[in-house]
Amino acid sequence: MNWDDIRVFLQVGRSNSLTAASKQLKMDPSTLGRRVARLEERMGTRLFVKTPQGYDLTESGLRLMEYASEMELSSLSAQEIVQGQTDKLSGTVRIGAPDGSANFLLPEVCAEISAENPELEIQILAVPRVLNLSKREADMAITVSPPSAGRLLVQKVTDYHLHLAATRDYIAAHPDLQRIEQVKDHPIIGYIPDLIFDKELDYLDEIGLRPTVGLASNSVSVQINLINQGAGLGVVHDFAMPNFPNLAFLFKEKLALKRSFYLVRHEGDRRVGRLNRFADRLGQGMRDIVKRKEK
Repeated sequence: MNWDDIRVFLQVGRSNSLTAASKQLKMDPSTLGRRVARLEERMGTRLFVKTPQGYDLTESGLRLMEYASEMELSSLSAQEIVQGQTDKLSGTVRIGAPDGSANFLLPEVCAEISAENPELEIQILAVPRVLNLSKREADMAITVSPPSAGRLLVQKVTDYHLHLAATRDYIAAHPDLQRIEQVKDHPIIGYIPDLIFDKELDYLDEIGLRPTVGLASNSVSVQINLINQGAGLGVVHDFAMPNFPNLAFLFKEKLALKRSFYLVRHEGDRRVGRLNRFADRLGQGMRDIVKRKEK
């Protein structure tokens, strides 16, 4: 099995698409399809099954993905040894994250890292689900709860806080909002209950509230924008508040939530210096920005 075959297999497996993989590899999709077919013939097994969503890995494909990823890591490690480790980062790093951190925290951190490392490409993948790092959907992921299974490196990055908020105009127009028990009489904006993919995101349940029908979203960014339009009340990250100067917290001392961000990586990546250095810089940047914005 040669390295070119491994590169093709890895890219198709990670993107679930010949078209997407072809853009990354700068190869024609039909050529990639033939390369995959030849690899499957040589391996004597199906590596992918074609579905309406794209190319999904079979059980054999998943096993090969582990092996191929190890080959890739060995190649990267060897390249660092030969070229010598430098302070500058290069190549591509893909980070998966829930959209709250992906929209209101990571852009600032990653813009700083990018300015320091002009040859580095940072990709932020905002998804309302848990990423599969074993399939290499991303190099690392930000999560709000630590995973309990898999060969993963898990590092707690920082705590952060959330509070109930509404626009200043909404609060001024509703002088009845004097006691916590009156909150339930107002439109409540939150997650669509059956699309909450992590229990730590069920903010409203923890404070005894449910979203109003017609005012829910699987995206926290949409929720905050609904609140910012004066549509009602909802839970907002403290670090997001500077982006919305017309918002104000309600009952801040009594309705406070605390959560944590974790940085999750594949266990095998501990040997890749560039990813270690990037992870350290990302974690420190997140801590600094959360601390500054929560003042």
